[in-house]
Amino acid sequence: MKKVGVIDYGTGNLCSVVKAFEFIGASVSLIRTPNDSSNIDALVFPGQGTFDQCMGSLAKTGLDELIKNWIESEKPYFGICLGLQVLFSSSDEGDKQGLGIHQGAVKRFSLDPKYKIPHMGWNSIYWEDDLGEDLMEDIEKGDQFYFVHSYHVCDVDADLPTLTCSYGYDFISGIRFGNSIATQFHPEKSQEKGLRLYRNFLEKVV
Repeated sequence: MKKVGVIDYGTGNLCSVVKAFEFIGASVSLIRTPNDSSNIDALVFPGQGTFDQCMGSLAKTGLDELIKNWIESEKPYFGICLGLQVLFSSSDEGDKQGLGIHQGAVKRFSLDPKYKIPHMGWNSIYWEDDLGEDLMEDIEKGDQFYFVHSYHVCDVDADLPTLTCSYGYDFISGIRFGNSIATQFHPEKSQEKGLRLYRNFLEKVV
């Protein structure tokens, strides 16, 4: 049984993410300090809350260094929503620096008034083939996943495999790097396709 550690930095409801991974056969534990990560196979960041609050909490507990060292060691990581955004250098949502693992920044949607912010609800995702067939097995381009966000990642390295979505304009809805993936959408709220993505991660990557 694969052992998944879900980061708990004190904000948000983790239950849906924990239950999703348990449903597909993983053993799940909560990670509140770096010491909690000694016996896990994959690290999952179910980000909710604001960018500055999140980064402050990660720095206070040492989880910021855990995440950076984990990813640098090419261990499996799955970031969700804010768990994608903190991988970059900065965000319009706050003043604190992100983890800076990847080039890029997080910007607020700049949309025609007919588009509501936050972007909330179901929307289709697409990706280039270099993202990896293993991760997207049984998921078709155009399948819909659930989003709720006001900010998105911009100006990433052109060599970084990405998923995309369109809401007023095309934006990055996920990235793949080595044994890690991070998505702007919430797989745990995306029913069958979301569980399929988690299962692919657990079975093909971890």
